[in-house]
Amino acid sequence: MPELPDVEGFRKVLESCAKGRVIQRVDVRDTGVLHGVSTRRLRDALEGRRFTEPERHGKWLLAHTGGPTLVLHFGMTGQLLCAHPDDTVEAHDRVLFTVGAERQLRYRDQRKLQGLWLADDESEVTRLLDRQGPDAMAVDREEFEAALSARRGSVKTVLTDQTVLAGLGNLLADEILWRAKLRPTSRASELTEADRRRLYTHMRRTLRSAVTAGCVPPRNSWLTGRRDAPVPTCPRCGTPLRRSRMAGRSTVWCPQCQSHGS
Repeated sequence: MPELPDVEGFRKVLESCAKGRVIQRVDVRDTGVLHGVSTRRLRDALEGRRFTEPERHGKWLLAHTGGPTLVLHFGMTGQLLCAHPDDTVEAHDRVLFTVGAERQLRYRDQRKLQGLWLADDESEVTRLLDRQGPDAMAVDREEFEAALSARRGSVKTVLTDQTVLAGLGNLLADEILWRAKLRPTSRASELTEADRRRLYTHMRRTLRSAVTAGCVPPRNSWLTGRRDAPVPTCPRCGTPLRRSRMAGRSTVWCPQCQSHGS
């Protein structure tokens, strides 16, 4: 599933491929990814405009044009790619934005769990993102600690709740908790001040590394690189990792290292 680092990578794709270029043609190959907007309205709103500086908030990408804003969410399997207009169109290429003779942005998505919205102005953007918490890359420590202290659920559930903090998914949450040596089942409201500060520090460090990589990297020194091994062991101490489900998500942690919390 695309998480904050992946979507930041898609923002860079949009910026390098299409920023400043005129949207010459919008080709909707599957209306199932459009939300609250028809093919005709999308074309009328965007064709002839230029993509300006894109923004990201959590897992959402905002493709501004100086007028309407194209808002994208990538769900479980979405991607944004830069292609040549003559390249073969893949089966899961749902919407194509031709931005010149040699460049075409493609929204590709196999499962179509999210998709594209069109916001006419900034107030519409605000409405679409109304339930999103602060961006995980931008939130300051005080706001982060206050948000955790106010939640009674498990720290894993709180970290992945987009209304609390926007951008963290399953892999990032498990990675950050492993680095902070906190059990995923620990109550967020019962963490000590030292726990919350350590968690914030490791969140920032993990996000910086993951954004540089463009994904949550499956490195052997990361929990992410070990979690799908036939016999997964902790990169830090070698203890066999444990796996369970929390809020419908597969959760992996080290029972030896992650001893803080209950």
